[in-house]
Amino acid sequence: MINAIGRRKAAVARVYLKKGDGKITINGKDLKEYFTVDAISSKVIEPIEIIEEGAQYDINVNVKGGGYKGQAEAIRMGISRAFVEINADFKPLLKTQKLLTRDPREVERKKFGKPKARKSFQFSKR
Repeated sequence: MINAIGRRKAAVARVYLKKGDGKITINGKDLKEYFTVDAISSKVIEPIEIIEEGAQYDINVNVKGGGYKGQAEAIRMGISRAFVEINADFKPLLKTQKLLTRDPREVERKKFGKPKARKSFQFSKR
């Protein structure tokens, strides 16, 4: 069993791979049950489609935090990292698709004296 971690925004996904028939389980639910939108579930499947041998593995995922898009991209990164751990030859394939690069953008914290992180109250000269 191989495990890897993927992160995106506030979402953290722990991915576990083992030999099987290509079943994807996320937080105890099936992929189509957890991500009902096809555009989001296709993000999760992206590294499996790039690597032909990807359908030979059962994928079990525990994901916490963030929204559904951030969770999907965190899972995608975790699956990609796990495949690289299995076989280092997959790294150039996944790297060209930017599936191994962590997106560093995070939500900026709110500053005191302001309504949001950067938004200010209306300026009045007099």
